[in-house]
Amino acid sequence: MEATLTTIAVPIFFVLNATGQIPLFLALLARFDQKRQLRIITRELVIALVLLLLFTFFGDWILRMLGISKPIISVAGGILLFLISLGMIFPKEEKPKEHLTQEPMIIPLAIPVITGPGAISTVMTYSHETGDPFLVASAAFLAWIPSLIILLLGSYIKNILGERGLVAVERLGGMLVCLIGSNMFTSGILNLVSDYFKLQ
Repeated sequence: MEATLTTIAVPIFFVLNATGQIPLFLALLARFDQKRQLRIITRELVIALVLLLLFTFFGDWILRMLGISKPIISVAGGILLFLISLGMIFPKEEKPKEHLTQEPMIIPLAIPVITGPGAISTVMTYSHETGDPFLVASAAFLAWIPSLIILLLGSYIKNILGERGLVAVERLGGMLVCLIGSNMFTSGILNLVSDYFKLQ
């Protein structure tokens, strides 16, 4: 199936997992007033977007420099997304030990909470597969917009859905990420086998 703006944006959105990160954002930013929380969230999401775009445009170049082939990228990306999906489907019961005493900058909210290994590998894989980083960058931006809105409205969404509702949404997203990762992995394996027989 040919990759389109929508078919790339949807996986990126679920990998960013904004809904699943609401409790963490609220807990870490609890000591700050509402206005400052919104400013921090906006700034960290902008930084996360910039990082995503950097890997979208330059990740493929780095991989070519390392001599990593397209099938290997698909296999590795699929495995990584599968492992991330397990964490989304079966989230650990962990609570932040303490609130941040200083305003966060880049770490931990922008990276690795939002732009983590899964998001980075996803944009790099799609950029490599499509050969069109501008398409992938547009998809990343399209996925980023609702992620920003969700986190800015995090406290309201939590009040509406509750803890169980947030977990249910995260698990649904995890199932979709699992399917995307499995498809990526299978495609990579088939391409590896095909390339192997071509060399014989």
